[in-house]
Amino acid sequence: MGPTFRDKVTDKVKRFNRRHKRLQIFGMLYAMVVLTVYECGIHFGRNIKRYTCFASMMFFFVMSSSFSYPEALTLDISFVSENEGEEVSTDYYTSESLGEIAPESDAVLAETVEIDPEVVIDTDKFSEDEVLTDEVYSLEDFDIQEDDTSDVEAEVIEEDSFLDSSDFEFDADDWKIILVNKQHPIPDDYTFPLGNINASMHCDERVIGPLKSMLKAASDDGVSLVICSPYRDLERQEGLFARKIEYYMSAGYSYMDAYNYSSQAVTVPGSSEHQIGLAFDIVTAGYSSLDEGFGDTAAGKWLAENSYKYGFCLRYLQGKENITGIEFEPWHFRYVGVEAATKMYENGLCLEEFWDIYMYD
Repeated sequence: MGPTFRDKVTDKVKRFNRRHKRLQIFGMLYAMVVLTVYECGIHFGRNIKRYTCFASMMFFFVMSSSFSYPEALTLDISFVSENEGEEVSTDYYTSESLGEIAPESDAVLAETVEIDPEVVIDTDKFSEDEVLTDEVYSLEDFDIQEDDTSDVEAEVIEEDSFLDSSDFEFDADDWKIILVNKQHPIPDDYTFPLGNINASMHCDERVIGPLKSMLKAASDDGVSLVICSPYRDLERQEGLFARKIEYYMSAGYSYMDAYNYSSQAVTVPGSSEHQIGLAFDIVTAGYSSLDEGFGDTAAGKWLAENSYKYGFCLRYLQGKENITGIEFEPWHFRYVGVEAATKMYENGLCLEEFWDIYMYD
């Protein structure tokens, strides 16, 4: 076998050093650089398949990852509601209209009465991205049934009895406290009874009673609540998410940036609590924007202070964005049951923190 490349370089440097003794340092540096590059080339050449597979895995992971919550950046645009750019929707009901609803999911509802929206809503306060409805319900549109009041009292009694108990144990299999987020998508085998709120709006049938009680209690306190966007199927969630990505891309962001920003405002399809019928976006007749300003309204404050009494929690709390992966949403409420909601309210917990404390060993 002839001399190797390493031998050739070494001999060449030796000859150079003998002829130019004062420049020996340069000869040594030359040898080190050339041999280092040569050895690295040999190493990568022998392991080209491994590095190619590793690079491919990292590329697909980065392209598909939505689990990181980037630090807040100064943007030229703000996070807008999921309803931005939507056509006028009619799938709304208010605390007054809920008196028509029976607990059974197959209840026959009274026909919706169309009323001039200006009678109930000050339309001058609405902006382009706010949600309006041509169909509104007011207290005069129906007669409150006597059993409605008893339903509310039953909820309050149940809440009071819980508050006296400090050793309540939670079950991870309880449907009320199922954890659904980007890291915990909806299980493939998850099922629930779908109940009718009205002809076009639905939710988990088991939540209609507590929801009805909460809206009735708010109405008694002079607070008007309007429910929008309860249950959504997968197709609807995919449409909302795709439109949000388009919104950011049209503003000049790359697809990856648009995807990450969208996932902070609209839950990734397959991991939305709306898809299991337990989440509700709630606004009020005088303020229907899905933005942080709702938290400063009388309705937003009432919900923040009283929703837990009926089993609902403010799902995406301010200051918990790094845990939930979703921006602060004072309009988004999730049913978890009175016991869990009270624990979360008293301790300022989001659902992820509740699970860390009470569900995991």
